[in-house]
Amino acid sequence: MTSGVGQFIHLLLGTIALRPYVFLFFLAYLFGCSLQFGYKRALLFSVAGYLIAWGSEVSSINNGFPYGFYFYIQNTAGRELWVKGVPLMDSASYVFLAYASYSTALLAMSPILGRKRRFVVLPGAYFLLDTWKTRASVATRMLAALLFVCLDIIIDPVALRGDRWFLGKIYGYKYPGAYFGIPLSNFIGWLIVGYLMVWAFQGIDRMLEQKNSYCGRDRYGQGLPWRFAVGPVLYLSVVLFNMSVTFYIGEKNIGLADAFIMVPLASVFLLITRLQMKNADEAAIGLHLADFPHSFTGTDNE
Repeated sequence: MTSGVGQFIHLLLGTIALRPYVFLFFLAYLFGCSLQFGYKRALLFSVAGYLIAWGSEVSSINNGFPYGFYFYIQNTAGRELWVKGVPLMDSASYVFLAYASYSTALLAMSPILGRKRRFVVLPGAYFLLDTWKTRASVATRMLAALLFVCLDIIIDPVALRGDRWFLGKIYGYKYPGAYFGIPLSNFIGWLIVGYLMVWAFQGIDRMLEQKNSYCGRDRYGQGLPWRFAVGPVLYLSVVLFNMSVTFYIGEKNIGLADAFIMVPLASVFLLITRLQMKNADEAAIGLHLADFPHSFTGTDNE
């Protein structure tokens, strides 16, 4: 038993050592999700999201659904954690990618309230005027799933070339596709799985709210301006990290394709957020405070 625990710890430490950037992103997820939604939701979704992602990968490498047939190359077996043929870090990454996509979608779907501080030296405070209806809506879920796919469009081509950077060659497709070796089925799979993962998060969110957990210790992030921004910043960080690696390994065509996708997307998103700041009227504030009455607690507003 002791030997088994020791081996697990050894492999876990090896996983962190081999993929430190993945765990930095995951820690950012735990921090941001806990602030914005509560630590109980962050922990429960870590488990639920991982199981959905891992199940989809096991299904695909064995049955070809939902991503199409692909395979993992276990070059690091004995050096990092693998779960039934799938590296732990890979399925875990789906969790923070889904959170970042959902948080970004929620930002685009909700009015944004800007308030000035009493002291000039302090920056303004911004609050997201989301509601339970917006959090649980199909529209938010679909937008999050599409943003989830956009992340994969950026990530997968450079990850497939992992032998040219510190990721290493860990997987390949049985039937390579037209998009820099990525088959269309992979993106369809990400859309399905992204939708399911966000749906699961919405279900966890609502379940805890109905059990009155939101009014307990989970409320500690309320009243903090910018807490809603961690998810979108994480989303942008993942994009910039992968695009930087893409250009670093000399894949200019992939990098230009990434820019062709992300620059218009970022421009539209900025335009939407500007419009949402104009939508923060008294009605929007009232609807938000009816669902989340402690949002502005502790703020110094004029």
